[in-house]
Amino acid sequence: MTGGPGICPTLLYDDAKAAIATLKDAFGFSEIAVYEADDGTVLHAELGFGSGVVMLGSRRREGVFAKAMANAGPVGCYVVVEGGPAALDAHHARAAAHGVEILMGPADQDYGSRDYLARDAEGNVWSFGTYAPGAAEEG
Repeated sequence: MTGGPGICPTLLYDDAKAAIATLKDAFGFSEIAVYEADDGTVLHAELGFGSGVVMLGSRRREGVFAKAMANAGPVGCYVVVEGGPAALDAHHARAAAHGVEILMGPADQDYGSRDYLARDAEGNVWSFGTYAPGAAEEG
C-alpha cells in the first residue's frame, strides 16, 4: 500500500476472526487483507478506516513478534471519524447497536473534539473522535 499511514497500531487477539468482525460490523472498518494459516489462524490482517490502518493477528503463534507480544496488555487506539459531531454520534450508535461495550458516550472535549470510548471483546480500548492529530500543523 504505497503512500499509506506511517504508523499502524498492531494488536493480537485470542479470537482474531471475531475481532475482525467487530471492527468491520460495529466500527465500520474495511477489510484490506486477511492471511490465514491452514488451520484458520489469522496470521496477519489489515483493516482500514479513513486514511488509517490497523494490523492484527492471532495470539499464541510462533516467532519473535508473537513472543514479544505474548504478555502484552490491552492497547488503546484512537481513530478519527470524519464528518463532524453528527458522524461521530452515528458511529457511536452503530457500535452500540452491535453490542460493543461503551465506556464513555459521545462527549464534547475542551480541545474541540467530540469523542467516545469503547472496549472490544478482548479489552482493547478504542477512542473515536473528530480531532485529527497534526491537522492544525498542515494549515
